[in-house]
Order: sequence, then C-alpha cells, then structure tokens
Amino acid sequence: MISTAPIPEKAILVSVCPANDTMEHTEECLNELAFLLDTAGGIAVKQVIQKLDRPDTKTYIGSGKLEEVIEYKNALDADFIVFDDELSPAQLRNLERAFNCRILDRTTLILDIFAKRARTSIAKTQVELAQLQYMLPRLTRMWTHLERQRGGIGMRGPGESQIETDRRLITEKIVLLKQKLASIDKQKVLQRKNRESLVRVALVGYTNVGKSTLLNLLSKSDVFAENKLFATLDTTVRKVVIDNLPFLLTDTVGFIRKLPHGLVESFKSTLDEVCEADVLMHVVDISHPNYEEQIASVNKTLEEIGAVDKPTIMVFNKIDAYTFIQKDEDDLTPMTKANWPLEMLQQSWMAKENASYKPIFISSTQKINIDSLRTLMYDEVKRIHAIRYPYNNFLY
Repeated sequence: MISTAPIPEKAILVSVCPANDTMEHTEECLNELAFLLDTAGGIAVKQVIQKLDRPDTKTYIGSGKLEEVIEYKNALDADFIVFDDELSPAQLRNLERAFNCRILDRTTLILDIFAKRARTSIAKTQVELAQLQYMLPRLTRMWTHLERQRGGIGMRGPGESQIETDRRLITEKIVLLKQKLASIDKQKVLQRKNRESLVRVALVGYTNVGKSTLLNLLSKSDVFAENKLFATLDTTVRKVVIDNLPFLLTDTVGFIRKLPHGLVESFKSTLDEVCEADVLMHVVDISHPNYEEQIASVNKTLEEIGAVDKPTIMVFNKIDAYTFIQKDEDDLTPMTKANWPLEMLQQSWMAKENASYKPIFISSTQKINIDSLRTLMYDEVKRIHAIRYPYNNFLY
C-alpha cells in the first residue's frame, strides 16, 4: 500500500550562544525551535550551536562554522536551514548565497505555523499583515532579472523595476489590512461592551501549557486542543457558571520567547481581550524544566500590552507530569529546584504572601484540584462583582 502522507522536510537548526548566555539556555531555545519545526511539519536532522560574543552581522555565524554547516547540509541532504534568531535582510541574503537553499529564522517559522493554524477571517488577516510587514524589507534579490537597466542611449529601462512595484503593492496591501483590522477592532469593542455586565476572566500563558484543555474542562465545551505549539490562535469566549455566579472565560493565543514584535502588533485586537479582562488566569506548565523563564516571557508580553498589573490567578498545570531528581542521603551538594518535590515547590509559591497573585496547583487532564480552582475563581469573580454591583451582593 502506497502512503499518501507528505514526506517531512529535513532541516538543520543553528543558534549562537552569546557571551551573556549559557549553553544550557541556548540548547533549551534550540529544542523549542525543534518543537516549532515539528509543529510546522518538518524534522530536525542536526542542531548546531556556536559560542560567540554576539552573532556575526554578515552571516550570523562565523566563517568556520558556516563551512561546517554546509558540510552537514550536503551530508544529511537537508532541505533548508533554520536560525534561532531573527535574521537581518543582509544576513538572509548572504546565507542564501552561501547555502544555496531556503533560509528560515524563528520569526519565519512562527509566521508559517500561524498561517497554517489560522481559521477565522480575523486570524488570517492578522497573520497576513505580520507576514507582509516581515517580508517588506526582505524583497532584495527576488527580481534581479527585471531590475532597471543601466543608463545610455537605447539602454533606459521601463521606469519602475519589478522590486519597486512589489514594494509598492505590499505597502498598499499593508494599509488595506490595517484598515480592515481597525474596522474589526470597532466591532470587537461593541461586542465587549455587550458583555460588560459580566466579569471577564482571560486565560494567558506560554504556548502548549494546557489553556484550551482547561477552558474545555471549566466551560464543558469542545474547543480544539492539541499537544502542539500554537494549537489555538483564535480568541474563544465561553460563559461559565459556578454556584449561580456567571462570568466569561476567554482563551487567548499562547505566548513564546522571542515572540516577533510584528505578531504582537498584528494580534492587537485579539490581545485586547486580555487588556479588557477583569482577572487573568496565568496557566503554567509546572512539569517544564524552565517554567520560570516561560513565566517571565509571558509577563514581558503582558507588560508590552499594558496588562501586567491585573489581578492574577497563577494556575500551575500538569502536576501529574512533574518530576524531580531524588537526592541520595549522603549527597552534600546544594539543593536546587531540580531536587524539590512538588510539596516543597507548592510551599515556596504559597509563602509569597505579598504577591499580587493567588497560586494553585492542578492537573486539567487528570482533574486534580479542579474543585479548589473553581472555588478560587468563584471567590475572585464574586469580589469583583461585589465592587461593580454592590446592590446584588445578597444574591451570592
């Protein structure tokens, strides 16, 4: 029987470990890049890291490492090369000449996944805008055969070169898309005004931490959820009722480290749901070894959109998958978080009494501590509802 499944394209992943970073962190970023590639439908056949003070301005990596990657590409028959940072137009041009194949960076890969996952009209418009904004300064060398001819009698060109035409068309398209998104923003504002009578809770967090699964569990809905990065792009709003107290629960797009600024700008209408929310539920994958860095990445994005100071419930998800390294009794090395059992980790977060958030540890797939989460959500929503509608307090 002949398989009709598409053959995954092979890629080599490349990253630079700068002087102010560690190899462990760079390897973690590269592993995440491999997960992004898997989500996009490709497969990583090799990972390459070079220790440099900073990325080379011409080719991102040094000349020696460049030759090494070319040898890997030829030996492994790789289809393209993916770099873990956003490449400048000059770097992209030089690398295409050196490798003679497709060159992608983290931004391109994320945009490709967003384009693949976009389902609704607004998501497709947002992704297209981000793609065009990224493409605009990188149009060089695409139309060299149609460039303006050199001067002289009988040698003058047609006036406007093809690359200039493309740049003008893309600029006009960007303007149209921004106008379309502005119109969508107005519609969204009206929709949110119609929902002002209810307290709004927004699920935020790193991508693939279980936000959609948690939404399905709390609202008894069937929103698409998958163990892939950026499984959900479209904002989903569901009404939830806990002990006769109704409120709205919103699922939003997941964040990621090195999130392209163009995506944050393009998804403004989606992220406005976070800005307009009364309470944030920051979902964290506690089983991830670098969950604290993921928390920092999410908080950085929340700060960019002006939503970092909202009342927050920290939901540490996937406690069923949490593991730690058990130390021997005669091991005298200092205790690290990798050696902490879950109980010790819970106590450390619970002890932060002056923090602006309320922590809780759950498993949405195994339904562990879900009743406690509902109670915590009820108390927080009731508090806000009592401030907004003091005359209705006797109902709850």
